[in-house]
Amino acid sequence: MIRNNVPHIFFLTFLFLILNISYALADWQPAKEGNKIILIRHSIAPGSGDPPGFQVKDCKTQRNLSKEGIDQSKKIGKLFKINQIKIDQVLSSQWCRCKDTAKYAFRNYKEFSALNSTFQPPHDKNAKKQIKVLRDYIQKWNGSGGNLVLVTHYVIITSITDVVPRSGEIIIIDKNFNTLSTILTN
Repeated sequence: MIRNNVPHIFFLTFLFLILNISYALADWQPAKEGNKIILIRHSIAPGSGDPPGFQVKDCKTQRNLSKEGIDQSKKIGKLFKINQIKIDQVLSSQWCRCKDTAKYAFRNYKEFSALNSTFQPPHDKNAKKQIKVLRDYIQKWNGSGGNLVLVTHYVIITSITDVVPRSGEIIIIDKNFNTLSTILTN
């Protein structure tokens, strides 16, 4: 019986090593240089879109982070510390799943409505205005060596980059909106 399990143990060990190596090889260099914009799609929150009757100021009416999403958010914070990424400021969408991602990862953050989801009505009508405000903010921002961290939704990230991010994915861009690196966290 033991012989039959040996290949499985080797396979699982190999898989574990590959996954950990991929985190270690993630390209953090642009963020280490500073003055970059780091976009983070909120961590794992089961489902899609928002429930009917959802209210921005009431987390009980929204999709929220799962236990796995909370753990993923904490992991994001640890990755920033391990890689010694300097942070100028952290801004978050007003949606609870984004605020919770920011809170568990970084503790301190400020809400920024330009990062709010425009995925579905009635918020979709704000898309052009929000993206303009966001682009203007990024163009005027001066990190003085730190990075600007923006916790938001895939629809916002996709609107200003060429990336369709997974939950908890980190996208590092420059002020010209060029994608410099992407880092998976799950």
